[in-house]
Amino acid sequence: MRDVSLRADAARNRSSLLTAAVEVFAEQGADAPISAVAARAGLGKGTVFRHFPTKDDLIAAIVLDRVDRLTRLAAELIEAPDAGAAVLEFMRHAARQRQRLDLSFLAADLGVEVGEAQLRMSLAITALVDRARAEGALRADVTGTDVMLLMCVPNDVVKHVPDARPDLWERYLAILFDGLRPEGARPLPPF
Repeated sequence: MRDVSLRADAARNRSSLLTAAVEVFAEQGADAPISAVAARAGLGKGTVFRHFPTKDDLIAAIVLDRVDRLTRLAAELIEAPDAGAAVLEFMRHAARQRQRLDLSFLAADLGVEVGEAQLRMSLAITALVDRARAEGALRADVTGTDVMLLMCVPNDVVKHVPDARPDLWERYLAILFDGLRPEGARPLPPF
């Protein structure tokens, strides 16, 4: 029984550390010290380093968690009755997630595990988009890659608006999504 409680404690500590790291990095950026993450989680620095030997490992774990969540969501939404609404919900969720923590400050290469997770996410998004295209909910020339690249746009746009309302990104998501619809679409330049 003691082994199970130790594993449960370790899982709880890891979850607390990831939550604390997201909060600290959102407030202070990637240069925030590990001691701030440990303090926010109510744990010692040694516990942080037992779970994440380097700060890059901690950041990669955050990204992996985010990518895995998006992959699971895309896989769940593939069964939604309205494929177009499912793509919009996916993009809304991705934008909301990015609003909470903008990970654009991270290095592009976060290791093989994150790269493999990003590939799984890309495949799940592509399946979601393919279904929406097949049902006529999205224009025929939109790809999964297009949606993957566009899902960050709503938040990136509002960064340039001084004193923007917290939900302003939703306006730009609506404009963006209308551009993905087949009504009134003109052919896109090649990808």
